[in-house]
Amino acid sequence: MARGSRFVWHGKEVMQRLRAAAADGLFDGAEHILEEANRTVPLDEGPLMQSGQTDVDRERLEATVSYDTPYARRQHEELSYRHAPGRRAKWLELTVQERERAVQEYIAGKIRQALKE
Repeated sequence: MARGSRFVWHGKEVMQRLRAAAADGLFDGAEHILEEANRTVPLDEGPLMQSGQTDVDRERLEATVSYDTPYARRQHEELSYRHAPGRRAKWLELTVQERERAVQEYIAGKIRQALKE
């Protein structure tokens, strides 16, 4: 008589765990971007930098880093403004480009960790 094996598929639970891990990685990555962007944000008295915030939509797996002052968009886009040494226009856009690999590693690390559990 042949012996059988039983296999139980936990795919749905695994996918939920992986999505949660990816969302956690996105959160860490967004916080990293904000921290790094704040190092080059144009700085006068600090309200622009202090208005920086992150948000993660865990369902859509999307992260947002933003600055919320009336002049944030103009300050970001205006290339003719003069900034203190180490500060720059396009500070957020450039930081995202420069730190893309680090954000990918935050996400990958959380997913690897979830797969080990």
